[in-house]
Amino acid sequence: MTHAILFPGQGSQYVGMGADLFDARPDLLGSAADEVLGWSLRSMCLDGPEAALTRTEHAQPALYAISFALWEAVAGATPSPPAAAAGHSLGEYTALAAAGVFSFIDGLRLVMARGRAMSAAADVEPSGMAALIGGEVADAEELAATRRDEGGRLWVANVNAPGQVVVAGGADDLKWAGSHAAAFGIRRVIPLKVAGAFHSPFMASAAAAVAEASAGVPISPAVFPVWANATAAPYGDDVTATLVAQLTAPVRFAETLAGIARTGVTRFVHVGPGDVTAGLATRSVQGTEAIVVSSLDDVGAAADRLAPPSVASTWTD
Repeated sequence: MTHAILFPGQGSQYVGMGADLFDARPDLLGSAADEVLGWSLRSMCLDGPEAALTRTEHAQPALYAISFALWEAVAGATPSPPAAAAGHSLGEYTALAAAGVFSFIDGLRLVMARGRAMSAAADVEPSGMAALIGGEVADAEELAATRRDEGGRLWVANVNAPGQVVVAGGADDLKWAGSHAAAFGIRRVIPLKVAGAFHSPFMASAAAAVAEASAGVPISPAVFPVWANATAAPYGDDVTATLVAQLTAPVRFAETLAGIARTGVTRFVHVGPGDVTAGLATRSVQGTEAIVVSSLDDVGAAADRLAPPSVASTWTD
């Protein structure tokens, strides 16, 4: 059975994440990473405080680094490479680094620039995101389009799984969505604790910053397909353009998962803090198996589950 790797995005961070990895991988998570970031990755992940770690410019590089370190452990223990990889928003950078499209350090530089640019874009004016409970994607699109027709700014930003759609817009637009959602078959609108209207035109300045940061970064062919949020299809040669588009385009994660499954993938492996993408996989692809690797302790069991029967270890009393 073939498998795909999934990497989490912003929101999966927590104080204490990666505690087992800093001693195991000082070469990856130590001084070299700190030199790029200008702050201590270890201290930020293990000590926080939570308010600091949650900031976009800290959460994104921290999640990227921890997830990549876990990926290397999984890759070293698994007998066969994945058939595909994807990441939710920020996690797409981890997927590209895992596939060898750019180096870990180049990816860290890109993610650092991305996080700072998204934070700066969010600071320009009050904006945010909200989850829609009930209704279909078409209902969410109609809700957002109606608001824009009235002169507002509201867009579908994430289609994560069936029944899990997120919109992004200005503070007034989100209030409007809350008071008008019922007319579109949507039961509830729940504001999310995020800094701004990510994956919408509010992030245009961040997209420009990512384009600038990407200039000159060496790009190599992927050793396995990486599926893009913006297109719900595998990356082609236009890596930089696709990453830039991701900032203002919706995350088409449910469509991505379904597309990967159609290639014959039957198992999805969440690699990184939390387990969010595993849950999205089981909701989006009926009958799929989800495996979670959120710490080094999970690697051995995951490798056994991914190995052919003749390779997997056998436990006896």
